[in-house]
Amino acid sequence: QVQLVESGGGLVQTGGSLRLSCAASGRTFNGYAMGWFRQAPEKEREFVAAITWNGRDTYYGDPVKGRFTISRDNAKNAVYLQMNSLKPEDTAVYYCAACVGLVSGTCVPGLNWGQGTQVTVSS
Repeated sequence: QVQLVESGGGLVQTGGSLRLSCAASGRTFNGYAMGWFRQAPEKEREFVAAITWNGRDTYYGDPVKGRFTISRDNAKNAVYLQMNSLKPEDTAVYYCAACVGLVSGTCVPGLNWGQGTQVTVSS
């Protein structure tokens, strides 16, 4: 199993940037693709981005393409999400997840979730 702790959220103005971090523990971290998801109030959880276990391939949901960048550091058991040109519609709780699979460029998350980190973008 992989345990996950997200951090780096906060309040930012439209057009600003934030960098989220996900600290993972567990011996098998390096073997997993990893993903970021988000959930806004009264909305379903949404796929944001994913990265393969070796970092060679990345995938993004349409709303964030060209603005967000996912990366990972396997030596530190960490995954990051650099978010630029933020918009009010990016406001949500952001979660990272280990992917049990990648289907059509979308992370299929495992059962473990962290507590998430709140991102609020003011207009």
